[in-house]
Amino acid sequence: MAAEQKETRPATGGAVLRQRVTDAITEAAFTELAEAGYARLSMEAVARRAGVGKAALYRRWPSKQAMISELIHNKVTDTLPHTPATGDLHTDLRELLATFRSQLANPLLARIGTELLAESSRDSALAEMLYTEVAAPRRLAARAILQGAIDHGELPPTLDLELGTDLLIAPLVFRMLLMQERSDDDYLETLTTATEAALKAAVR
Repeated sequence: MAAEQKETRPATGGAVLRQRVTDAITEAAFTELAEAGYARLSMEAVARRAGVGKAALYRRWPSKQAMISELIHNKVTDTLPHTPATGDLHTDLRELLATFRSQLANPLLARIGTELLAESSRDSALAEMLYTEVAAPRRLAARAILQGAIDHGELPPTLDLELGTDLLIAPLVFRMLLMQERSDDDYLETLTTATEAALKAAVR
């Protein structure tokens, strides 16, 4: 019993203070990224906004890129899309698109996403990080739905999975992230129906 109480006792003292500093740095980094952009983002500016010394940042990350990579990884881990598996392709597509919509609708994340996409064309390391941490997990979720539909006979076995994944993800990202247009329930339902029809034609 004593051991269990020790394991479940909340952190206190230095551990709490360290977490508060990390939380302050995280909020400051995302805000600074949204306002200044990745290229102009500096460790000094983040530290100043967070109300801490630069040493607090460098104790956690050796560079700006390492800091942003880890913070985005943590953010993505918290928002990885649930992969629906209802056994009905239309329902699964609709649920996954709704998840993507809720993530893209976050104003701060939308501003950061647009900035990072633009900068990634000039920074190969950033481009690789965005693909690994952001794009790849979402493509895996989409691909799992497509493979399930193939297994259930709802999509042809000759479906081009790469093209199918593009069809499921790209239109909504383009509309919300690049055009900055909203996607209401009617639009999402129409997009789901159109995507389902396109998938059935996207064969090798």
